[in-house]
Amino acid sequence: MLTKGLIKNTGFQVVVAMLLGTVVGVLMGEQASIFAPLGSLFIQLIKMLVIPLVAVAIISGAANLGASPAAGKIGGSTLVFFLGTSALAVFLALVMGQVFQPGSGVDLSSMKSLFSGDYADKGELPDAVATLLGMIPTNVFQSLNEANILQILVFCMFLGIALAKQPQARAKPLIDGLNTLVDAFVWMINKVMLIAPLGVFGLMADAIGTYGFDVLSLVFNLFVVYVAAILVFGFVIYPLLIAVFSNTPVLKYMSAMKKAQVVAFSTASSMATLPVTMEVCEKELKVSNSTAAFVLPLGATINMSGNAIYYGLVAIFFAQVFNIDLSLGAWVAIILTSTLGAIGQAGVPGPSFLVVAVLLAAGIPIEGLPLLFALDRLFDMIRTALNITGDAACAVIVDRFSPDYDAARWQK
Repeated sequence: MLTKGLIKNTGFQVVVAMLLGTVVGVLMGEQASIFAPLGSLFIQLIKMLVIPLVAVAIISGAANLGASPAAGKIGGSTLVFFLGTSALAVFLALVMGQVFQPGSGVDLSSMKSLFSGDYADKGELPDAVATLLGMIPTNVFQSLNEANILQILVFCMFLGIALAKQPQARAKPLIDGLNTLVDAFVWMINKVMLIAPLGVFGLMADAIGTYGFDVLSLVFNLFVVYVAAILVFGFVIYPLLIAVFSNTPVLKYMSAMKKAQVVAFSTASSMATLPVTMEVCEKELKVSNSTAAFVLPLGATINMSGNAIYYGLVAIFFAQVFNIDLSLGAWVAIILTSTLGAIGQAGVPGPSFLVVAVLLAAGIPIEGLPLLFALDRLFDMIRTALNITGDAACAVIVDRFSPDYDAARWQK
């Protein structure tokens, strides 16, 4: 009975698919790309539903929270959590990089062919005014069409708050309809998740077959320290925050997150994992719908602690490769740029050029970056799993301050 239940478990099927995809990728090499369409089909089905889900969930969450006097407190707590944990993640990365020295002893001659100066113009971060103006849509339908998540968030939060300020008798039917739409989208996502094992198999086979493990050997030390930092943050820092600032059992939190973490790892997309994260938070971690609908879409867009760790470690890695002693000012520049860059990073997979801004801010050469871009998918998969873990941690903690919070929910 236990074995039968395990076989039917989607999380178990996805793990098996990842392992099979890895084996097929190793055996077939670049020919494994024939399985890539399976992964593309899965990702496109998820993306088809994510944008409307985010829009409806944000409106619903803001409308439910907007009528509460604690709405400002919850919104402020969410932003403080995301900013604070991102900055802490960068600091942890710099400390671990300084202790374990991943870039020391790297043979530059073996990497010369991968060096390039083509990325020097990709590291410019927009200034504060440009960032603020860029968040405000001039045409919300164009924002939806272009999947501009930040603009969608701003408009939908504004609309949700506006609904909350309307007479309850007039607003309630619409808000109930929005909640029903959210449930419908989640149902659709659950149906798409039935083919997740096939999609994950295609993604892994293609990634391993294309890049293999040879390039990884050149940056093996960086990869090991990176994984260690991710594990420390995911299995020490976040559980510690859960234990101190919430009533949720830490073991329950860690166990419940496995399903979402597997999906995040396989898709390398916080946005694609959002429906699963919402389901886990609401059904298993007992987070209220209003909090989950507000915090999680926002977190999938701006909470990137895994990216922050990546930026910090890459900076100190290349500083050591090029024998550059980082000053206190350089550390501050890395922390600030990494934190802001992580928050500005979209929750979708792909090479992260924001790391260029971090290196330039600290005066570190960027010629060696192509060495990492070949492995970006692998780095991205790992950091995305941490990102959504942080989203859930924030939802659990912020929900503790919600007026709808039931302190006895774990005793029921």
